[in-house]
Amino acid sequence: MPQSEQNIVLKINSVSVVFDGFFALTEVDIAVERHTIRFFIGPNGAGKTTLLDIICAKTKPTSGTVQFFPVGRAPVRLTGMKEHRIVTEGVGRKFQVPSVFVNLTVMDNMVLSLRGHKGVIDSIFHRPSKADIEDIERILERVDLRDRRDVKAGTLAHGEKQWLEIAMQLVQKPELIMLDEPAAGMGKSETFKTGEILREIKKECSVIVVEHDMEFVKQVADMVTVLHEGKVLMEGQVGDVLADKTVQAVYLGRGGER
Repeated sequence: MPQSEQNIVLKINSVSVVFDGFFALTEVDIAVERHTIRFFIGPNGAGKTTLLDIICAKTKPTSGTVQFFPVGRAPVRLTGMKEHRIVTEGVGRKFQVPSVFVNLTVMDNMVLSLRGHKGVIDSIFHRPSKADIEDIERILERVDLRDRRDVKAGTLAHGEKQWLEIAMQLVQKPELIMLDEPAAGMGKSETFKTGEILREIKKECSVIVVEHDMEFVKQVADMVTVLHEGKVLMEGQVGDVLADKTVQAVYLGRGGER
């Protein structure tokens, strides 16, 4: 890889997506740097979630490719790969609605998420090692859930469930994690705490976030990509992007975002 690209973890190359004649994405080019928090923002219908779907192969692009650059390994072409394979390569995704096992404890949820586990049945026959448990404890500490390790996930507050699912992604040791509106439904204190958790996470892996809450974006973002009608409108640091008159005209000035 050229010297200039050594700090890149993901490259989206000329990706277009057409649904029944409608261009959901058009010639999108984005490079995400390692150990940064990159936000995709834009009005509803801008193509943000579609872009996440393309990265994790939930949706196939009409044209273009996505490349992942793991540390110490050859680049991986994610386009055309099965979703579960992408996870094992080191790319994780958390959806907007938490999908935790509500009748299991926080610790049990973490054990089920360990890399290599296939599900509940597998976990019965596979006891986590001492190193696994230590890793889980460290991650739970990072998301402030270590004291909640023995409670059922269903009793957690909304924000705590979101943090647990982030922890469940981290225990799989991804190099890149994608989060779809992680602050949705949270109050100000929970949102702020989520931002601080993401700042900690980026020390271990790169983070891509789709979000509407501008205060959250200002708190956390290293870089921001603005999407509008399926195209990249602007990229840059959060202050520059939010101050841009074109961005304000097509997005922030509409009053549809918080």
